[in-house]
Formats: sequence, structure tokens, C-alpha cells
Amino acid sequence: MVIASFAEVVSIGAVLPFLGVLTAPEQLFEHKLTQPFINWFQLSEPKQLLLPFTILFAIAALLSGGMRILLLYIQTRLSHATGADFSIDIYRRTLYQPYSIHVVRNSSEVIAGIAQKANSVVGFTLFPLLTIISSVMMLLTILFALIAIDPFVALSSIGGFSIIYVVVINVTRHRLKKDSQTISKQQNQVIKALQEGLGGIRDVLIDGTQKTYCNNYRKADLSLRRARANVSIIGMVPRYGIEAFGMILIASLAYTLAIAESGIAGAIPVLGALALGAQRLLPILQQGYQGYSAMRGGRAELHDALDLLEQRLPQHADEPFPVPMQFKQHIRLENLTFRYSEDGPIVLKNIDLTIPKGSRFGFIGTTGSGKSTLLDILMALLHPTDGKMWIDHIEITENNHRAWQAHIAHVPQVIFLADTTITENIAFGIPKEEIDHYRVREAARQAQIAGTIESWDRKYDTLVGERGVRLSGGQRQRIGIARALYKKADVIVFDEATSALDNETEREVMNAIDCISDEITILIVAHRLTTLSSCTQVIELENGSVKRCDHIKRL
Repeated sequence: MVIASFAEVVSIGAVLPFLGVLTAPEQLFEHKLTQPFINWFQLSEPKQLLLPFTILFAIAALLSGGMRILLLYIQTRLSHATGADFSIDIYRRTLYQPYSIHVVRNSSEVIAGIAQKANSVVGFTLFPLLTIISSVMMLLTILFALIAIDPFVALSSIGGFSIIYVVVINVTRHRLKKDSQTISKQQNQVIKALQEGLGGIRDVLIDGTQKTYCNNYRKADLSLRRARANVSIIGMVPRYGIEAFGMILIASLAYTLAIAESGIAGAIPVLGALALGAQRLLPILQQGYQGYSAMRGGRAELHDALDLLEQRLPQHADEPFPVPMQFKQHIRLENLTFRYSEDGPIVLKNIDLTIPKGSRFGFIGTTGSGKSTLLDILMALLHPTDGKMWIDHIEITENNHRAWQAHIAHVPQVIFLADTTITENIAFGIPKEEIDHYRVREAARQAQIAGTIESWDRKYDTLVGERGVRLSGGQRQRIGIARALYKKADVIVFDEATSALDNETEREVMNAIDCISDEITILIVAHRLTTLSSCTQVIELENGSVKRCDHIKRL
């Protein structure tokens, strides 16, 4: 910025001798400041000054233009590099948030914050801020150069320009604030409309509700783009008034200098320098104002991005994956109570339970009885409001829960499958180059799906499609079981993993579960008692409390 500002002053200063040598070379030839130059090049007459001064002026112009390009390059790269830091850190901090925060947060707000608002920080805060700083520096250096040429004209022009911008800023600031809030809100709504329409595409196609989702998207998108357009228009408005004012100023100055004693010949160098200065000054003023209006327009998005950036990271975020804690005896819940918020209803109350290692525990109960919440606590995704959970003789806390989670694998009702290969979905979350292919095949065999996979043309390199759309429900669930087995977990949690399957497919999946080693502790939530036929013990929950606890053969 400093070098570019200096280059601007040099280019403006170079126009004075250049125009002087064009209009009155004799005066310049006799000027004391040019004598060292004349002696160095051994010039003998005024006309010989024309070529070297033309070359010097061209060099100054090229230097100024080159520095502006370099400054633009550095500003842009720096802004986007900082934006990348913003986006990456927001995503990282979001992934590390406790499960209790994720269950109450709308994912569209987070996705908008990461995918759009972090980018808006670049376009509407970082880049405009750097532009304002560089514009102020260039403005001051050019102003000092113009004051050296003609103080009255320089101060009058900058005063007139400033008044125009101050008036526009005062008139538009409330509009910019309102548009900023609209942009922030409607970005969330655009993502929400996309997620809801595409996420439930089968129901949308069957129900014919495309028009509803299109209208929701259109309403949010039009409002967002109108607000963006307003910010852009407000940023451009002063330019035309400033250009008109600048032309009037140059015309008035030309008239004043032309009627002076020195006449038009003496006026041209000064007029040319001031005209060039104004030509450089006006875009810089406009850039600075556009930067200001962009920052005002992006203020709400910046606040949203900063809120996400200020999410607290847990202590284990920068630590290596913990060594699994010892688990040889049992999981024990002692007088455990849980509620999602301080003023919310009690979801679980006074739960006392012991689950021996290697046992197969089933949990049954009506919807809302607390089954899934209890499993979330057993997996240390949620922490008890009151009471304790023990693994052998170690209490699970926020400080050591990662060492317990190293034992656990989870098979939910809806298995998330990425649009990649079977291998990558079984070894989910493992970098492709680090996947143990033998372990993948062994996990598939234990999950009773290896034969199916190996009958396909591409076998383990078969693509599953988005969310596993190319697989049947039973195949998806057995991929989930294989994923759990690949992890070599010794506690596998099935959260209604077969509730969406037909009876025959459910039997196939349960057969796969039955083939899992007896050394692995299995926890199963189900709605049907028949699903839990292989369990050693079944817990029935009602209104957050244990209603029955008995061996399944006695129920």
C-alpha cells in the first residue's frame, strides 16, 4: 500500500515536467532543477528534453499501474486466504460442538454460515476493509501532492467531494442496515428451502408439492437478491455526481488559469497535473466509499460468522485420539436423571442399571419413553443432569468421555452413506489411502453382506449413490453393521436399526447381528419385542423411568 501510494505521487509529479517540456521547453531547459539532468546526458538544446521526459513519464505511469495491479493481487489473495481460515475454523468448531447443541440447532443456519456467510466476510468485510485502508493512504499522498501544486484548488476539491459522500452516507445508512439484516436472514431461508425440497424429494414428487417449495425458494432468493442489489446500487450512486462535480471543477480551473498573466501555456502543466490528480483521486474516493457501503451491507453476516467462529472448542479438539479406557466388567448407571434444558421437562429420571460386558441388552417402550436419550447418554453424547455413569470403576465425565467413546460404534435407523464406494462407506471417515482392505472384507463377511457385494461387477468399488439410494434397506443396514465391525468396537449400539425394514429383511439383519462375537456388548432399541429375541435382558421404559427389567424369556 505504501509503495503503491508513492507510485501514484510519482506519476502525478511526472506530468508537470512532461507537459512543461511540451508547451515551454525553454523554461524547463533553463530551470536549475533540470541542470544536473542536462549535464549528465550532455543535452545542448531544449527540444532534446522531449524524448527523455516522455520516457520518464511513461515509466512513471507503468510503475503506478503495475503497483496498483500488484496491490489488487495481494489484497484479493489475502482476503480470500483469510476467508478460507474463517470458513475452515467455523466448520471445525461446529463439528466439535456437543450433541446437545446439534439437536436444537437448525442445520440450514450452520450451512449458510459456513458456505455463504464466511464467503461474504471476504466480499463484504475483509476486501472492502483493505480497500478502504489503501484508498485512505493513496488519498492522503495524492492530496499532499496536489496541495504542493495548488493548495486552494486541492482543498476545495477534496472538500466538495467529501460533502457529497457524507450526505450520501447519512441518507443511506438506515437502508444499508435493513438490507444487511435481510441478506443475513434470507441466506438461511434459501439454504433451508433447498434442504427441505431436495432432502424429501421422494415425497415432493409423490405429493406434487414442487410448487410450494419453489415458492418458498423464490420468496427467499428474490428478497436476498433485492437486498444485494440495493447495497450495490448505493455503493455506485455517488460516482456520477462526483464525476460531474470534477468536470465542473476542472473547467472552472482552466478558465481561471487561462485568464491569468501567464496565459494558457503556463496553465497547461498545472492544469494537467491537477486533472491527472483528480482522475486518480475520484476512483480512489469511490473505491473507499464502495468499501464502506459493502461493509455496512455485510455487517449482519459478519456478526453471524463471528458468532459461529466464537463457538468454544472442547479441550480434546487439539489432542490425539485418546487411548480407550479399561472396560472389562460392566456399564453402570446410578440414579441418573436427564433433561435437555434447565426449564425443560425431565426425559429420564432415577435410572439405576448395570449392563455386564458381553451382554445383549434390549430397550423397548412407547415413543417418547426416553429410549434414544438413554442410548445417547450411554454413548456419552449427552451427559446426565444428575446422577452418574460408571465404566467399571471410572466415572464418565466431559474430560474422559472420548476415551469411552473409543469403545463404541453406532448403527442408527437411517444409515448415512456417502456417495462413494462400498469400501469407503464401510471404513467411514478413514482417509482413502489409509483404509485396511482386508479388514473391510472381514467386516462385510461378519455383517453377512460380503456375498452380495462380491456378486456385483465392481465389488467393493461399487458406488452406492447419494445417501445409498442404489442399495436396499437391508443392504444399507448391513453396511452400517460392517462399519461398526470395521471400527473393532466392543460396544455396538443399534438405535431402532431395523424398525423401517420389512419382516424378512429384519430377520436377515438380525441374523447378521446374532453372528457378532459374544465378546461384544450389544445395546438394541426396538419397538417390537420380537426384534429383541436374542437379547439376554430387556429393559422396558415408560415416561423416562424403568418399568420392567427382566430376561426376555420371562416377559
